[in-house]
Amino acid sequence: MIAIAPTTRIFVYTAATDMRKGFCGLAGLVKEHFQVDLFSGHLFVFFNRRRDYVKILAWDNDGLSIWSKRLERGTYEKLQRTADGNFEIDSAELVMMLRGVQIEGTHRRKRYSIDPGKAA
Repeated sequence: MIAIAPTTRIFVYTAATDMRKGFCGLAGLVKEHFQVDLFSGHLFVFFNRRRDYVKILAWDNDGLSIWSKRLERGTYEKLQRTADGNFEIDSAELVMMLRGVQIEGTHRRKRYSIDPGKAA
């Protein structure tokens, strides 16, 4: 599994991706479809048309890395959260998605958090 820092953002590209794409092809999709710097250290998640193959692209301080997984049976959940089809998830949702837990419809329990606007 990928170690994810709490400050790491995770962006999901929901259109079908050609899994023959490597570093340059996936980096091109990031530059074209996300308003985020590719070299920020955030994760970019891509699925194939059948949703049984996932690739995650990340900058790791000195180079790009790709993590991939192909399911032998079943599919990854297809989420639709925005009009353009791309959205952001947190590390817990990524782990649930990769483990086969249905994210849509799940309810999170309330947790304490500091509002950055009110701190100081």
